[in-house]
Amino acid sequence: MTLGYIDTPERGETDRILTRVATQLAARGARLAGVVQSNTQCGDSALCDMDVQVLPDGPLIRISQSLGAGSRGCRLDPMALEQAVGLVAESLAGKGEAKPELLIVNKFGKHEAEGRGFRPLIGEAMMAGIPVLTSVNRGNTAAFLEFVGEFATHLPNDVAALVDWALAQGRLADRAAS
Repeated sequence: MTLGYIDTPERGETDRILTRVATQLAARGARLAGVVQSNTQCGDSALCDMDVQVLPDGPLIRISQSLGAGSRGCRLDPMALEQAVGLVAESLAGKGEAKPELLIVNKFGKHEAEGRGFRPLIGEAMMAGIPVLTSVNRGNTAAFLEFVGEFATHLPNDVAALVDWALAQGRLADRAAS
């Protein structure tokens, strides 16, 4: 069971890093499952639209919702998140050569900390011997470490180091030489 994670202080940085890692691994022929996130600024607002790309070539799903001016609630659209989770679950169930070599989850967030979202898939992947790469914000670190325990490895916020780490894992190790 292998799980690597990053955390960054800059808003959106983990999304950019994990997207670049996924792009580089896919270019090397790695079979990926999971999601990476992109954020689009919403005009003059400090808020952004959040979209996840289902790996390897699935749809782009908007996981944020507009709650209106002055709202302070969580903008995550739980139905859209669960749609993405369902699509990733299908890809994790691949057979033989189609089985993913790495699960990338954009974030172990509040839903995962509460036992929902991608949390069950992270556990399933680990039990199936599929390495997992994710990010965690400081507010969810305790719940994350309680969930993954000794299997979590804190990794540097460096694309090349993360690609090297991924290529050194299980099914991806054969690609390290290429």
